[in-house]
Amino acid sequence: MSTPPQIPTVDLRTPTGDVRMPLLGLGTWQSEGDEAARAVRHALEVGYRHVDTATGYSNEDQVGQGLADSGVPRDQVFLTTKLPPDAAGRERETLEESLRLLGTDHVDLWLVHWPPNGEATPSTWQAFRDLRDEGLVRAIGVSNYSIAQIDELLEATGEAPAVNQIPWSPTDYDLGLVTDHAQRGVVIEGYSPFKRTDTDAPVLRELAEAKGVSVEQVVLAWHLRHRVVVIPKSVTPERIERNLDVLDVHLSDEDVARIDALGSPA
Repeated sequence: MSTPPQIPTVDLRTPTGDVRMPLLGLGTWQSEGDEAARAVRHALEVGYRHVDTATGYSNEDQVGQGLADSGVPRDQVFLTTKLPPDAAGRERETLEESLRLLGTDHVDLWLVHWPPNGEATPSTWQAFRDLRDEGLVRAIGVSNYSIAQIDELLEATGEAPAVNQIPWSPTDYDLGLVTDHAQRGVVIEGYSPFKRTDTDAPVLRELAEAKGVSVEQVVLAWHLRHRVVVIPKSVTPERIERNLDVLDVHLSDEDVARIDALGSPA
């Protein structure tokens, strides 16, 4: 196996302060069966070191199989899974089942997939903190939470999530939301980077043509310049590799500002 590319990382706020999350990972939503296992294995073989799954994806066993088949040591892979909102109150049982399916004794990041019943639910967040402190999880966070809900968790427990995984793309760009997360020490992790992007936007097409890359690669490079974690999903080997090639795509400050303008005003 060749030396993997150096994917940039972001430090997550944890009690130990030693958790670094790769900014680029492989998403596995809607990846099913052997297809999911093959995608994870291929991604790890070509240099990915971050894989995102969830209990709700019903593919944790296949993600675990792909990890095992890749031969990449467990401690070199950043592994994320998520608690379904209807599992609030059954946090320990749900996590233990995730670990069994994934074939590991811990995950690197565990997220509350959606606010249970639309509420912040500090009791679930406290259970996350307890299981993290037991060593079953290295870092904890949320997904699809508002800033107000994050503040509710912070007020109730004194600890904000390390990560908030939310829909993110140039169309979603909002400097105020970026600033609100940064002020609370919360890393933004974006999902659906392509589905939510207008790939016909002139600025994206112009930059892609000028740099000899795809519009999708420009979008991923924009995420990395903002240090927003991004997890494009694919089961196609060529596309998995192309997404990783974004590490060689350079965007100037002016390029980034032009792309930012596709989103909401500051």
